[in-house]
Amino acid sequence: MPSLKKEALGASLAVRVAPRASRNELAGVEAGALKVRLTAPPVEGAANQALVKLLAKSLGVAKGKISVVSGERSRNKRVLVEGLSPDEVRGRLGL
Repeated sequence: MPSLKKEALGASLAVRVAPRASRNELAGVEAGALKVRLTAPPVEGAANQALVKLLAKSLGVAKGKISVVSGERSRNKRVLVEGLSPDEVRGRLGL
């Protein structure tokens, strides 16, 4: 189960990113974080943009409702999803 926390604006989620993968996909849970594989390289924010786009599509929310709040230059990130509770995030991601 990934680390999900209730925040004032919604829910925050622990994410572990694997850049330069063969395809963009949610790859389960690893060490308490949602594992996400991205085709984008980790340069100039490309992987962060791809992460936001993939999570927005998977959760059914606008890209503007998702932001990386910590770990912008790390594989381990904390992502804020505005407008959804931790239970809604868990349900929409099938966790």
